[in-house]
Amino acid sequence: MSGKFELPIRPRRNRKSPAVRGLVRETVLTPADFIYPLFLHDGEKDEPIASMPGCHRWSLEGLVNEVGEASAVGVKAVVFFPAIAESLKTPHGDECFNPEGLVPRAIRAVKEAHPEVAVITDVALDPYNSDGHDGIVEKDPKTGDLRILNDETVEVLCRQALCHAVAGADIVSPSDMMDGRVGAIRESLDEAGHEDVSILSYTAKYASAYYGPFRGALDSAPKAGDKKTYQMDPANWREALREAELDIAEGADMLMVKPAGPYLDIIRLLREEIDLPLAAYQVSGEYLMIKAAAADGWIDEEKVMLESLTGIKRAGADMILTYFAKEAAKCLAGSVA
Repeated sequence: MSGKFELPIRPRRNRKSPAVRGLVRETVLTPADFIYPLFLHDGEKDEPIASMPGCHRWSLEGLVNEVGEASAVGVKAVVFFPAIAESLKTPHGDECFNPEGLVPRAIRAVKEAHPEVAVITDVALDPYNSDGHDGIVEKDPKTGDLRILNDETVEVLCRQALCHAVAGADIVSPSDMMDGRVGAIRESLDEAGHEDVSILSYTAKYASAYYGPFRGALDSAPKAGDKKTYQMDPANWREALREAELDIAEGADMLMVKPAGPYLDIIRLLREEIDLPLAAYQVSGEYLMIKAAAADGWIDEEKVMLESLTGIKRAGADMILTYFAKEAAKCLAGSVA
């Protein structure tokens, strides 16, 4: 015998060269897939964030410059997360709808300098709430237990979303997980003549342990209690379908799963069940684990970064919120198969 045997089906033929691998590649990652989360503060200087290496709290000038750099490498969507001064935080988060507040000023500055970039804003109370929760907190006078007031919170969220729309936001993104907020925000925007402002709803936002570095970046952790009465139980998947059905019925334009990496099954589940565009958020804990492991030399940061993002897209995400957005876009520009 020659040592060879008949084997008419050889999958390796489709892997034999970079050119062939490129022809048969099923998932293609591009800078246009990315939404770049950016932290901002009301200071004159940009501040590095200790809990998130490579990230900053941007001044307005620094923010405009960073958005410009991201746009130049193909990242055409950004989302803002503000670090609000403690002196402006109140139990009802009233600063969130101040037309001269940090976020409205940032929207106007970025849209004026970079009109080609889609500006998305976070709609939630935790950066503005003195209690550190996404909603208004009430304490039971008898037991001392905390209760998040759903409907009262939704009223404030509508004012916040409208404030952002007036400032020029292209998309508002409620991340609070209050019941009924998508429908209420849609109605408020439409009644005020902002029918063209889209809603990207955090549909399946889990009560995850992966958010820690983000809360350090904004100093927005709850002062007491946790967020388990409004964010989803990490053990549940059927609940994600229920939330998706409700958000679609209430007028959401896009849905989101958060976090991304530990919830690839939820991304795939929603992708198979819904027709709306689907986003996934590669959160701060996911980002930091890659950065920390790479810093110690245990992994190749660029390769793991791109593999993790490709996995999120392969699972079914149409768009990915990632702190790697600018860095990944630069890598993709010079990547080979």
